[in-house]
Amino acid sequence: MTDKNSDKEFKVKVGAKARTIHVDYLARVEGEGSLYIRTKGDRVEEVQLKIFEPPRFFEAFLRGRELADAPDITARICGICPIAYQTSAVNAIENALGLNIPEYIQQLRRLIYCGEWIESHTLHVYMLHAPDFLGYPDAIQMAKDHSMTVKKGLRLKKAGNEIVRLLGGREIHPINFKVGGFYQLPKKADLLKLREHLLEARDDAQETVAWVNKFNFPILEKSYECVTLSHPDEYPMARGRIVSSSGLKIEVADYEKHFEEVHVERSTALHSKMKNKGSYLVGPIARYNLAQEKLSPIVKEMIRTIGFEKKCVNPFRSIIIRALEILYACDEAIRIIDAYDSEKRPACVPIVKRDATGFGASEAPRGLLYHRYHLDKQGLIQDAKITPPTSQNQKTIEEDLHAYVSGNMSMPDEELRWKCEQAIRNFDPCISCSTHFIKLLRIDE
Repeated sequence: MTDKNSDKEFKVKVGAKARTIHVDYLARVEGEGSLYIRTKGDRVEEVQLKIFEPPRFFEAFLRGRELADAPDITARICGICPIAYQTSAVNAIENALGLNIPEYIQQLRRLIYCGEWIESHTLHVYMLHAPDFLGYPDAIQMAKDHSMTVKKGLRLKKAGNEIVRLLGGREIHPINFKVGGFYQLPKKADLLKLREHLLEARDDAQETVAWVNKFNFPILEKSYECVTLSHPDEYPMARGRIVSSSGLKIEVADYEKHFEEVHVERSTALHSKMKNKGSYLVGPIARYNLAQEKLSPIVKEMIRTIGFEKKCVNPFRSIIIRALEILYACDEAIRIIDAYDSEKRPACVPIVKRDATGFGASEAPRGLLYHRYHLDKQGLIQDAKITPPTSQNQKTIEEDLHAYVSGNMSMPDEELRWKCEQAIRNFDPCISCSTHFIKLLRIDE
């Protein structure tokens, strides 16, 4: 986790016609990135979100490995959202093998995904983003004045951790996920113990929504091309088709027909765009704007109570949607636990290896996460492609920065710098996840 306030270089050069803002290290984001903005007169001439973290070679690591290794290898891409990587990986491989996964396994996968949403969103809301709204450089300083609030956040995050630990075998890089299901199913009695903590967590989540709704939000309105998964019976999380606000409705297998990645020199992560359209948005705003009718009654009531808008167009208000999704994940986890009666059923379905290509996606806390794998008849991975949400949002982040600076040219330098960093944190970027662009060649090539 990058937090380099102490050694951050903040440079602002102001001349008669030029102004430059350069932040060498972005604070309170996961990974290494910097910000560069140049204006001239009343015009923004250049905006760059520079991702300079060394590229990671997970697609190359997967080549030649057994299909069973994919969930464990991809979980290492991110310590914050390993469930998302495991889910997209098994979705893709099960698609390649033509497996029909029983609904009780699908529901348990959704349950562990709820745990990840709770812990990841809570980390973002309380530790990474709330300091921006309350005027603190970091959560440590914020805790001096808001100790009970921070303790509530830690308690809420722990509830998410406990879900992941129980179903995944451990909190970080879980080991119970496998192609076809799980290695072991949980006992109902253990889930019921967890339920007691989730009832308290749900109350904390409601208070969290009310708390963040009182923040003062910078003004920025954007018309986004939102992209998310869609399922007829569920708020988007662990499965579904891909839809967009402009009417796109496709199977996950058709993702690469409609979306493409391009290399931008300043970034070790590829920039994604919709073919013939350009930038798009994945994540909480996209999910909320396109699927809010599938939120549970307790969340809908909370939306009415705080008077939250039916369509969110201000990215600074995304923190409210993240809080609403924490509440939803707590409530959904309770629902799944109450309905669970399958501990005596098989933990997984049998697999038959074959030469095939499979496609999978799920909704990481930060948005759509796409995987593609080609398997040979021995079950070895011959090719892999992973498109993380942050790489899909990079172009949109830069466009938000351009729009915000353009509308606030008279803002004092330090305040503008602060708001620009806050605009990046609206997306809760996971920079380490996004760095995937370098191609490795075999020696004999």
